[in-house]
Amino acid sequence: MSDKTLSVWNPVKTDRFLVGAPHYPEHVDESYWERDAERMAKAGFNVVRMAEFAWHILEPKLGTFDFDLFDRAIAMLGRYGIDTIMCTPTATPPRWLTVAHPEILRVDGKGRPMSHGSRQHCDTASPIFREHSRRITKAMAEHYRNNPHVVGWQTDNELNTSMPESFSKATLSEFQAFLAGKYAEIGKLNTAWGGDFWATAYDSFDQVVLPIEFGPTFPSPGHLQDYHRFLAFSTARFQHDQVEILRAAKPSWFVFHNLGGLRDIDFRGQFTTDLDFVGYDIYPMLYDEFQRLGNHAKVQALHLDICRGFSGNYIVPEQQSGFGSQPGFCTLTPEPGELRRMALSSVAHGADGLMFFRWRPAHFGAEIYWMGIIDHDDVARHRYDEAKRFATEMTALAPKILGTYVRMDVGIAGSDFDNQEAHKTYPIGLPSPQDDAILLHQHCYDRGIACGFIHPEDDLSRLKLFYVPHWVMWKDEWTAKLEAFAEAGGTVVIGARTGTRTQDNHVIRETAPGTALSKLTGVRVEDFGRLTAPGANGLFDVMERSGGLVIPPNKPAESNRRQRRFKIGNREMVAGHFYENLSIDPDVEVIAAWSNRYAEGQPMATSRKLGKGQVVYLGTYLTPELTEALTERLLAPAGIEPLVGGLPEGVEVTMRMNGERRLLFVQNYADQAVVVGGVPAGRDLLDGEKRVRGRLELEGYGCAIVELEG
Repeated sequence: MSDKTLSVWNPVKTDRFLVGAPHYPEHVDESYWERDAERMAKAGFNVVRMAEFAWHILEPKLGTFDFDLFDRAIAMLGRYGIDTIMCTPTATPPRWLTVAHPEILRVDGKGRPMSHGSRQHCDTASPIFREHSRRITKAMAEHYRNNPHVVGWQTDNELNTSMPESFSKATLSEFQAFLAGKYAEIGKLNTAWGGDFWATAYDSFDQVVLPIEFGPTFPSPGHLQDYHRFLAFSTARFQHDQVEILRAAKPSWFVFHNLGGLRDIDFRGQFTTDLDFVGYDIYPMLYDEFQRLGNHAKVQALHLDICRGFSGNYIVPEQQSGFGSQPGFCTLTPEPGELRRMALSSVAHGADGLMFFRWRPAHFGAEIYWMGIIDHDDVARHRYDEAKRFATEMTALAPKILGTYVRMDVGIAGSDFDNQEAHKTYPIGLPSPQDDAILLHQHCYDRGIACGFIHPEDDLSRLKLFYVPHWVMWKDEWTAKLEAFAEAGGTVVIGARTGTRTQDNHVIRETAPGTALSKLTGVRVEDFGRLTAPGANGLFDVMERSGGLVIPPNKPAESNRRQRRFKIGNREMVAGHFYENLSIDPDVEVIAAWSNRYAEGQPMATSRKLGKGQVVYLGTYLTPELTEALTERLLAPAGIEPLVGGLPEGVEVTMRMNGERRLLFVQNYADQAVVVGGVPAGRDLLDGEKRVRGRLELEGYGCAIVELEG
């Protein structure tokens, strides 16, 4: 296990900036290999990633291993000074394995086994699949441990991205064993899951079932929470099997995983501590199509800031380089200049290494239109030129960039598995904590304010404001951390519903937000209720249940009319999603009050002075209007200012720093030239160390890295 401490402030421990591409020599004739290696070397690439989907080549039949293809490919690349990161190929087990052991296939919630012909179709909880995973990993590790060109490993590929759940017999058996280990006595499980509700109690662990949705109605939140805890445990255990083998074979290898969908992985547990660093695959134009924030640069910043909150800086094993698609979706095609700008944005948000996906596109399979650096016709066009420019820049600037962390003045509580899952078990139509946090993150991004995600167990001392977005599960030791942060001068903002459930997913028996948080905030919640989302006709748009979806008529419900308004400063606005009626201690200041209906004049948002700082409590969820009003009130007194004031639309600013230097990344994510004013004095490392002071001109998709003076 790595001795790494999980902290957002950690840089990757590396002496060079890894830059290259995932490479699939098995997809082309060997006559292409040397030309590929030569062009990679000319582009300044120093590493490739290989073999994550090649188990069928490496072991064409049980116990017969054939490494010849990859040995030759690695040797060819090595002759041109390019190292290789190998991958354990367990995302795509060969057909002979699933024929011999169909019981290792995942099973969905409707009882359908998954099928060969895709990927991630096997169950990582299966003891049989784990045995074969260990076997192929050991064979590869022993074969490559003396190969000087193999410098590290990636475990599997985007674990849980395609399908994290399984309802197979193997999963059921392993889930029951997990619960027996956790609770020891079935009575304790019944208490934790609320077995006296709907007669859901069990007599023994071997009676426990998997939480099928709508079977016919909703399962217990405690049951669901433990199922997803088990999935996270099972995923970490599956990876640990591989990491243990790799480290035993050659301790000097670095080991990482390339995160994709971020589902059912506990990033503050063994999954991450087993690794030297995490990798995060970033496809900004794809993620914007899924989330529809209307700005792929903003989506990229959001995803990378979330990822950095897990354990610090990371590498990007797959950076979007061109048009991307699978049969059911597709992305925009980056325009000339965007490939380099997106790559530099990844670095700005904490990447200490980056590989462009992919070297060349496939001519067959489910990603034939996922473009790479080289096109289908083997021609190197503008994407190659941009990748070459980026690689040259990063190699030259590595001594400046490596060893720095990303500055944050505003921290948003993130990276907590239990709170992520607790929301899903009982959402009642509310935004998730992350959905709520996006509003604050976007607000800061647009204004050039240094913002990111951080767990409350981390070092909060470098922040100036810390926001907790409705974490229903809360630990008293976190309260002590927040108290110390405020005492030292920080501003703490706590959202509604925080601390209202136990670790078993029960509603707490004390008055919300619980004894410790009430003492910290000086607030007690006397009543609460749902409100419509801004612009919504009712409290929910769709309800899932056994038999299908229930879709209400497209017209207003009573809830649409029953709005809650509040006043903050001299502005009145409508609350969204949720309200709380608060009673407060004498030393608490009301900074916003409800302004209509029976609650008129009652506190909505409060502030309590604590040492040199303050603790703010919000009795509602964020809306864009409330976010703006709150930040106007809280940021300046907390000493929070934009990195560059008065940013033009379409410009992103971020800072990486350490005790020796401050690097201001300024990027134009629009296609038209722009002039940025108010830039602090320094030298642009991307423009021959040209002196910058006050005014910076950027072409369309242009970028600058300004090393600040002083």
